[in-house]
Amino acid sequence: MTNTAAAPSLFDSAEVGALHLPHRLVMAPMTRNRAEADGTPSALMATYYAQRADAGLIIAEAATPNQVGQTYANIPAIHTDAHIAGWRRVTDAVHTAGGRMFLQLQHGGRVGHPDNSGLTPVAPSPIPLGDTIHTLTGHQDAVTPHELTIDEIRSTIADFATAARNAIDAGFAGVEVHSANGYLLHQFLAQNTNHRTDAYGGSLANRIRFTIEVVEAVAAAIGPERVGLRISPGVTVNGIEEGDTEAIYPALVEALADKGLAYLHVVFADPDQALFQQIRKAWPNTVIANPILGWGVPLPADGGRSAAERLLAAGADLISLGRAFLANPDLVERLRTGAALNPVRDAHLMYVGGAEGYTDYPTSADV
Repeated sequence: MTNTAAAPSLFDSAEVGALHLPHRLVMAPMTRNRAEADGTPSALMATYYAQRADAGLIIAEAATPNQVGQTYANIPAIHTDAHIAGWRRVTDAVHTAGGRMFLQLQHGGRVGHPDNSGLTPVAPSPIPLGDTIHTLTGHQDAVTPHELTIDEIRSTIADFATAARNAIDAGFAGVEVHSANGYLLHQFLAQNTNHRTDAYGGSLANRIRFTIEVVEAVAAAIGPERVGLRISPGVTVNGIEEGDTEAIYPALVEALADKGLAYLHVVFADPDQALFQQIRKAWPNTVIANPILGWGVPLPADGGRSAAERLLAAGADLISLGRAFLANPDLVERLRTGAALNPVRDAHLMYVGGAEGYTDYPTSADV
């Protein structure tokens, strides 16, 4: 997809990979902790995603490619037959409702706990997260992770490729590799979490190597047109300090620009930021931009529409929104008609389980 002189409308159709999208509003991946204890997607998750099938594309919440990659309690996974079958129920429900889905693949790295996975978390270097981790018995201090060996790095890359094949078997149109928000791939990128002295640490070229190899393995497994990559330049969540943000992301993007990937998904994109403009110029295919709408503050009354339109004008092709889709199963129609939006129930965002604040948000027709 290439830019044109006139910015498209949010409601113009678009292409991403092999998919035709009826409009440019994407449902962003959002962890909601509603899976079964073993990581199998629940029936409630099928209901939730089917309610939001009007999104141009749904990027389903982060699913772990292996056991040690689990972050929190009750998050989904995609490495057993039960996981595949559970996700198949979700994709069947969404397809029946007319929707399209990718699955985000996320390895937590040091963002995990033995009480959740049964295993010691792994990371580029044995540097613990300076925060607590949600477990079934409450928040607990993070533990020091095990430093991945070269053989374990190779095994983890293979797990991502297998997870991608499992996602296709589960009915997804493709996968998004999560290299953002302080999880394992982002930990390899950042100077404060990657103190390695081998081929995966130190220099800029070495620190981007793991993300590149994961993306290449996933693309080889299912086809590059079915693969997206998510990045979050400068985002410090989960204790990340990249150290050379302005250098590492252009290098990463340029290294992957000729791979034929479906899209690049930029978190908290700022249309006025020089780095976003540089990334947009360097990426030849679809860019999904996730606007900055504030962290820990209420959504704007328009749900992010004005911010989305600014990003389209700055060259983004698609716009991902999170909380607005969570609180409004009919978000696209509400934005199209100017109907008022439901407020987000912050107390029910995560960890609480059940339908409340998840599948019980009304549509405009129900109000």
